[in-house]
Amino acid sequence: MAATPQPHKRDRAATRAALLDAARVRFARLGYDGTTMRDVAKDAHVDPALVFRYFGSKRALFEEACVDHQVLGEIMSGPLDTLPAGMLRSVVFQEWEQFAGEHPLVMLLRSPSHDPARTRLQQEAHAAHIEELVEQVKGEDAPLRAEMLVACLLGMGIMRTALGSPALSSATLEDVLPYFEGVTRVLIEDAGDDR
Repeated sequence: MAATPQPHKRDRAATRAALLDAARVRFARLGYDGTTMRDVAKDAHVDPALVFRYFGSKRALFEEACVDHQVLGEIMSGPLDTLPAGMLRSVVFQEWEQFAGEHPLVMLLRSPSHDPARTRLQQEAHAAHIEELVEQVKGEDAPLRAEMLVACLLGMGIMRTALGSPALSSATLEDVLPYFEGVTRVLIEDAGDDR
């Protein structure tokens, strides 16, 4: 008598991780509107019902897929002398394999601007990145200069990954660091007396 095959046990954590990986790639390439739950499930090699079981909705999947397990907030609140290298390493010189090689911000840019998930993620990103940095910046216009520094950083990240800028794509962290240290120094130090 042949043994009855045992039903395949699902590894919940592995399935959830595979769905998130597939969703990140889809959202990065196609945006929110161009991504379907069925396609995410297909890419993860699971039944589409599992997407709903683990995440509940496309919006919830998008929100979780967009969350980059941020170390940037920790870097922003760290010592000033390590700030430029840490920021470049975490934002510009990441490979972003989990986001199809593109900066995770591209997912937000490709999603509808009226989407509440996008708005919430933008607010969280502001709190995680800019508010931490404002505490390090000196002077009354600290919020403006902190946002300018983050804009410079994110711009380099997007130009390097999404746009494939030849100079930034071929540059190393060591090539960019001296220039970015100068930008960081100018924006972080109190510029109030020099105006």
